[in-house]
Amino acid sequence: MPDNTSLAIYIHWPFCKSKCPYCDFNSHVRESVEQDRWRQALLNELDWMAGKQSGKTVTSIFFGGGTPSLMPPSTAQSLIDRVAQLFPTAPDIEITLEANPTSVETATFPDFKQAGINRVSLGVQSLDDKELQFLGRGHSSREALHAIALAQKTFARYSFDLIYARPNQTVALWQRELEEALQHAGKHLSLYQLTIEENTAFHHAYAKGGFTLPNEEEAESLYRATESILAARGLHAYEVSNYAASGEESRHNLAYWQGTDYIGVGPGAHGRITVNGRRTATSTLKSPERWLEKSLRDHNGVEEWREIDQPTEAEERLMMGLRLKEGIGYREFEQQTGFDLRNHLSPERLALHTRNGLLENRTDRLQATLSGRLVLGTLTAELLK
Repeated sequence: MPDNTSLAIYIHWPFCKSKCPYCDFNSHVRESVEQDRWRQALLNELDWMAGKQSGKTVTSIFFGGGTPSLMPPSTAQSLIDRVAQLFPTAPDIEITLEANPTSVETATFPDFKQAGINRVSLGVQSLDDKELQFLGRGHSSREALHAIALAQKTFARYSFDLIYARPNQTVALWQRELEEALQHAGKHLSLYQLTIEENTAFHHAYAKGGFTLPNEEEAESLYRATESILAARGLHAYEVSNYAASGEESRHNLAYWQGTDYIGVGPGAHGRITVNGRRTATSTLKSPERWLEKSLRDHNGVEEWREIDQPTEAEERLMMGLRLKEGIGYREFEQQTGFDLRNHLSPERLALHTRNGLLENRTDRLQATLSGRLVLGTLTAELLK
């Protein structure tokens, strides 16, 4: 259940050295970045957003992107310090930085730690050099392992990402790579199935038959193997793609999935905050240049500011809550949305998907099974018809 006294803050840095062929995030390549102007614009929007919130304690800050480890550590420190000036902060606040495992970025790890970062999330994606080349990554497996070791040495907590269900990947090949990764992993891993997103280089290549991906049955085998291998090492699947030892879950991401308020700062950032008792959706301009000019001029780059009606709130809570292994508590759902979930959903579809092994309909909560989490997008769309 979300903590109504807590607040998470997401800060988006939109720049990358290069655009990965699978990536549909709001990331951009620029020859140069006016660092002083960007720092001021981010501070402006943070100040403006803070004026819409009161009485909440910040429990997490997440620097995402793009590649936020390319920002000057001094910019991160300015933003962290400003959060502490604007809000009460939890004594154990989680402050995460996304980073790529290149030597240029890992060299700044000590400076980011000094700035206040206490958790790093590395975009490793693979430990196979051939696969890294296919994924368009700018690092080698050797650099990745060096970055993981440095993250472990530098920060209190660390995690890294891998992408699987790649072309021609078998369960045996994935198991070998995963076992190697577990030799270097800490208490958290994020493991994402490769998906083809529109308006990406992979989307065009895939449409032209440039490569194929594992079929549904093969993808399910990979997912089941993933959960089994990690569970044996004490890392439970607390969310569809995230695995952690007990107590080591990403607090920031849990805020999204559990429905806790969060502020989004930076170009293309989204937020969900409670204003005057009403849940409100926010989003900012996606274009870095347009966002920068607006935030410098108006102290915010907000493009949308919209109250969420109850039916939409219920749909969002359902889609996010079913991503969690714990699922959705019926009582909590009604307190959050005003809807009795059991009456809100089609009884026929609920019974059908329960019989088919996609859902567990308990007396106190609704949960997606492992099979259900594999088809979660389709499953939630079916439930909401």
